[in-house]
Amino acid sequence: MRSLYLIKPYFTDRLRLIITGIACLMAVDVLQLFIPRVVKWAVDDLAALALDMRQLAVYSGYIIAIALAMGVLRYFWRRLLIGNARVVEEGLRNRLFAHIQSLSAPWFDNRKTGDLMAHATNDINNIRMAVGMGVVALTDAIFLGTAAIGFMIYIDPVLTFYAMLPMPVIVVCTRIFGAKMHRLYTRVQATFSDMTEMVRESFAGIRIVRAFNREADEKGKLVDLSERYIDDNLRLINITGLFFPLMVFFTNVSLAIVILLGGRQTITARITPGDFVAFISYLNMIMWPMMAIGWVTNLIQRGMASLDRINAIMETTPDIADAPDAKPVDRLLGHIRFENVSFSYKAPSAGLAGETAAPSVLAGAFLDVPPGAALGISGPPGSGKTTLLNLLTRRYDVSEGTITIDGTDIRKLRIADLHRNMALVPQEPYLFSGTIRENIVFGMDTEGSRQQLDRLDAVIRKAALEDTLASLPKGLDTQVGERGVILSGGQKQRIVLARALLRDCPIMLFDDPVGQVDTETAALIIYTIREMAGKKTVLIASHRISAISFADHIVVMDDGRIVESGTHDELSARGGYYARAGALQRLETGGNNNTTTPGGGDTL
Repeated sequence: MRSLYLIKPYFTDRLRLIITGIACLMAVDVLQLFIPRVVKWAVDDLAALALDMRQLAVYSGYIIAIALAMGVLRYFWRRLLIGNARVVEEGLRNRLFAHIQSLSAPWFDNRKTGDLMAHATNDINNIRMAVGMGVVALTDAIFLGTAAIGFMIYIDPVLTFYAMLPMPVIVVCTRIFGAKMHRLYTRVQATFSDMTEMVRESFAGIRIVRAFNREADEKGKLVDLSERYIDDNLRLINITGLFFPLMVFFTNVSLAIVILLGGRQTITARITPGDFVAFISYLNMIMWPMMAIGWVTNLIQRGMASLDRINAIMETTPDIADAPDAKPVDRLLGHIRFENVSFSYKAPSAGLAGETAAPSVLAGAFLDVPPGAALGISGPPGSGKTTLLNLLTRRYDVSEGTITIDGTDIRKLRIADLHRNMALVPQEPYLFSGTIRENIVFGMDTEGSRQQLDRLDAVIRKAALEDTLASLPKGLDTQVGERGVILSGGQKQRIVLARALLRDCPIMLFDDPVGQVDTETAALIIYTIREMAGKKTVLIASHRISAISFADHIVVMDDGRIVESGTHDELSARGGYYARAGALQRLETGGNNNTTTPGGGDTL
């Protein structure tokens, strides 16, 4: 029940509209209750042979008028109540999406995309049905059922008592079956999430699947998950398949009692034929509420299970958030300091709730990067280069030590301000479905966007994208496909570079920006990065020595520690990892590891 607070605002804010909708629904029920009365009058008059065509036309007119009024009122209650359910659906989906975006990177490390997709689609839809048709059916079940019973009592209290004898059994069955349905709906939703994730992952990697001829294996995985989904649904159907027939059976038992006892009372003239017909009509009316109890239970249990799943996410607080005393800042100078910084990723505990600390991936790091300086970061794979940049952007927070910018701990800065002053070129370039232009301008600020657009041509040139755009039929307006599927790795990397350059931030972070491009293109990119020296604070991590050799200061990392530090010339003379890596790379490139400028001269 704690999860209900999620939908409470949508009912309190729209209370008048909801009350109006319920009033229209109740008015429909009231009008519906009068139709058996009109039928009773007609049947009694027919039985007394006191009816002519004019009076029959009058009774028919009553029913048509009631039907027209019901039609109008039905429009309004559907517009208000079902419309409110759509408002709840929209609001919950938007809130869920916004909240998920606010959660920290560690939370996503242990979540499946397919599971989140199921939350945003299937779970939200179940909640919509519960607060829409669930409310309608519940109102009908209570109001129409109670009113129909009242009319039945008015006709004959004793007959009503006998007709209602099976009803307590329905209440007991609803309580027993409802709890079981809730548990099974939760399990079905979880299995649906697993199946969605498996299909998403398989389609996203379809080229790899086909390249390795694993289509049959992927199909087998889906078959296994589908069978599990079917098994879970069959267990649910075993419950609902027993529950709904029980509802119908006991309501028909009531009908049998009425025909037996009410028919005898009609024969003995204790009630009129019209009363008997009206009584059966009212009994049929309460059959719908009784059967609706099962449907309502179905909808509500499904909706509650989904609401619980949504609430579990909404109650998750970001591990990384603005501090209460976070300092707003407009533009940073870019003086970066790492002071005894250590970090370890958190990993899920095996068989236990919570998380455990994984081995340290960064230990005791000290760095001082003055404004406008360039820092090169080298080291073997897994040495901690990317982690260093992730900590600076607060993708993760340090486990020990502090990182300051312009003398302020970054945990005391607002995250939005911190990110506004940084542009990142990640190791794995990510493109969104859309055009090349849309991907480049993705990181633009709303303010000053016109000025940034004026720089677009210059940015394209600096990112060495001119030849690529010239080779494409639509240039900047070329659709890149899902995750840039039509482009090469190098082309995607240059588009991501252009995206970062367009932002014109005081701090530029490059995580292996030339790892997927050829030597000539790498030279152009590095030349562009080198031009920033003295104007922006640049941190560039790369295993290519040529990509960082221009830096004012270079650190070499190994196993999470800084093992070498100095300029390019100093490190080359020491004979350590940096010097050995440089020598091997020169051999691989034919003895020339220098990066040339666009003008043809060596930069080293």
